[in-house]
Amino acid sequence: MQKLTNKEEEIMQILWKLKKAFVKEVMAEITEETPHYNTLSTIIRNLEDKGFVGHQAFGNTHQYYPIITMEDYRKRFMSTAIENYFNSSYKSLVSFFAEEDKISAAELREIIALIENKK
Repeated sequence: MQKLTNKEEEIMQILWKLKKAFVKEVMAEITEETPHYNTLSTIIRNLEDKGFVGHQAFGNTHQYYPIITMEDYRKRFMSTAIENYFNSSYKSLVSFFAEEDKISAAELREIIALIENKK
């Protein structure tokens, strides 16, 4: 699975939300720096070339839909991020968030409980 650019990820988020959409419907969902219609169309076609998006033709227009689920992409993205930035160590990942005050002791206890209940 190829890495997506930030703009491609933004478009995929929209397609996952909408389930299927025409380019103009995707454009209506973009909140910041709306690209030109042709630029957005090109980005979506690139997503199709990368295997993330499929389409159904309606005459000269296409309705696009995600082929890859958000969950599958999230798993791949997180695995790669943890491998590249935390040396494949989940402990390092959690330590990073604790040091940055992004996770509380109560949340860590909840995580520990989840892990212990899985056993």
